[in-house]
Amino acid sequence: MEKNKVLTLKVEDDKGERLDVFLAANIPEISRSYAQKLIKENRVVVDGKAAKSKTKTCRNMTITVDIPAPEPLSVSQQEIPLDIVYEDNDIIVINKSRDMVIHPAPGNRDETLVNALLYHCGDSLSDINGVIRPGIVHRLDKDTTGLLVAAKNNEAHRALSKQLNDHSMQRIYEAIVHGVIDNDNGIIDAPIGRHPVNRKKMAVVPEKGKRAITHFEVLARMKSATHVRCRLETGRTHQIRVHMAYIHHPVYGDPLYGKKTADYNLNVQMLHSRYLALKHPATGEPMEFEAPLPDDFRQLLERLNNQG
Repeated sequence: MEKNKVLTLKVEDDKGERLDVFLAANIPEISRSYAQKLIKENRVVVDGKAAKSKTKTCRNMTITVDIPAPEPLSVSQQEIPLDIVYEDNDIIVINKSRDMVIHPAPGNRDETLVNALLYHCGDSLSDINGVIRPGIVHRLDKDTTGLLVAAKNNEAHRALSKQLNDHSMQRIYEAIVHGVIDNDNGIIDAPIGRHPVNRKKMAVVPEKGKRAITHFEVLARMKSATHVRCRLETGRTHQIRVHMAYIHHPVYGDPLYGKKTADYNLNVQMLHSRYLALKHPATGEPMEFEAPLPDDFRQLLERLNNQG
């Protein structure tokens, strides 16, 4: 059985970086989110004291990090069809179907994207995000369709995570929303955090939320709906769904944030990850991918366009 890895780092400058940023930059095998997890678990000690999430670095600071030994992979491989848009030795780009959860969780251990990737890729997936999320760099909600990239090794994972953090990876969605949006385009800059009452939901939380920015563009207007394109500048949980509801144009069919109407008997949100642009993690080559709108999305557009 592998043992924990204990590392000691000495800060040699006065940059005053966030501790999680410093750790991710100086320990190749961990990501920033994993560094945050280690801090929360009191596995990071600064000058003899347990580190806090807001700790900033300073010259001559001594940091000790206890990295747990990797757990044996316990998620099962399952032969589930995947719509593979692109694949090489470093990345795999999937057009995710509706009703597919990204990774196993309590009460939902099987039939996830991770189960399918493990079957398809075998051991060729990054392990930076641990046992339950091999290869997963970013996520889509269960009923959001479209493009998602996964990493097949840790070097690719770190490079893709960096592109997400510096906003150089472009993720563009299309949605059908309630109501007619007057402006042709706009920016929603509103911080998102956990809903203060319903813990299953996210909400715009001005004081405690994390910064969240969505750019939108109107593609078509109908009698009672608008077809929009949304570009994420940040990547908060449920960001587009929360932001569109915040400006009183919730996504059609959204069971959490949508209108309390039948929505043409929909019980899933009409939100699709349409375009993905990134630089290849090994070669730096610019790459662009597109996933066509799913059938139910196109059918709803037709019905809304045919309204009297």
